[in-house]
Amino acid sequence: MNVMVVGGGGREHAIISCLARSPRIKKLYALPGNGGIADLAECVPVSAEDIEGVATFAKERAIDFAVVAPDDPLVMGAVDRLEAQGVRCFGPSAAAATIEGSKVYAKALMRKYGVPTARYEVFDDVDKALSYIAVSEAPLVVKADGLAKGKGVVVAENFEQARDAVLACMRDRAFGASGARVVIEECLTGPEVSVLAFTDGKTVVPMVSSMDHKRAYDGNQGPNTGGMGVIAPNPHYTPEIAATCMRTIFRPTVKALNAEGRPFKGCLYFGLMLTPGGPKVIEYNCRFGDPEAQAVLPLLESDLLEIMLAVREERLAEADVRFSSGASCCVVLASKEYPGSCKIGLEIDLGGADKLLGVSVFHAGTRRGDDGKLLTAGGRVLAVTATAPAAEEARERAYDAVERIHFDGARFRKDIGAYGTQAIR
Repeated sequence: MNVMVVGGGGREHAIISCLARSPRIKKLYALPGNGGIADLAECVPVSAEDIEGVATFAKERAIDFAVVAPDDPLVMGAVDRLEAQGVRCFGPSAAAATIEGSKVYAKALMRKYGVPTARYEVFDDVDKALSYIAVSEAPLVVKADGLAKGKGVVVAENFEQARDAVLACMRDRAFGASGARVVIEECLTGPEVSVLAFTDGKTVVPMVSSMDHKRAYDGNQGPNTGGMGVIAPNPHYTPEIAATCMRTIFRPTVKALNAEGRPFKGCLYFGLMLTPGGPKVIEYNCRFGDPEAQAVLPLLESDLLEIMLAVREERLAEADVRFSSGASCCVVLASKEYPGSCKIGLEIDLGGADKLLGVSVFHAGTRRGDDGKLLTAGGRVLAVTATAPAAEEARERAYDAVERIHFDGARFRKDIGAYGTQAIR
């Protein structure tokens, strides 16, 4: 089969690393790919958001199967466009992807169908939003309605922070049209859990749970980011809690989307808070999380392509989906300015980290220079993942690898996975 993966970050590198092991794949492409993906797939300089360019390439190269990985092209309808010309896809339609594309829609869906989530209000008028937070008890969570590259959420500890978040979204349009509406919700407390799940619209098969670390600096300080590291499995996520989530959240969400005429086929991400009142949904994503995928997929023992085909063909119930009983730790190396605007083009020395036992170095923001040297090309540069039979060993392996990698201004959190059973929000 000729297979293409749309996207060019660490998540896509993790996906391609799994797909490359499938004996059914004859040729593997990445659009646009990156400096690390180039070792496994042919990288094609077509932006993931260039839907027509992606469709044209698929036709020209007789692509048999496409994996659309990032949120933007999914929400823009890349799967719909490819399927219309006969290319089978892994990923939801634009209608189903709205569950991530609009937080207002997602919250309304949960309210309508009784999926547990935080209390909230929606505003499209900045003065009304400010009046609401002035009489609300902090902390509050302010969310831009649309996609914002993982940066459209602010946990405001006081009125001033909430006000600034509202003004940044609605007045200053820090996230463009995505901030025209905001969701303001109560701040839930408890351990946070990420659960990625395969679903074909009928069957739901959760993957290994994980714990993301979103704050920029050690001790869970600083601004929210797209994610600075992940461990899997999440120590808070017990079999009992998993059963509750399946009953009250996972299946009801898939059924709700079916009832709304938006059947979801792909990877549905559940961001959960384990509150004193039980598990509640913080957010949905319509795709593999990033960097959660970099921690979870290295534990997958089954053929990812076969699973994806089963999802597309609505026979997930028959598929072989197996994960290792071990653990993983993923540490993100970022540019020193991240999550702000970052200097790029800095040379990267991997120091042999990618050759270590049980270690995968997933490239997020890298490219190859004209001379073949590996260079930085974004804020989150690398995601270093180690697997091992036990969590502490995985953590030690990951940090051993991280210490070998060098580029100017490289920084990383030193406490990924160090919290044990503590809440890390």
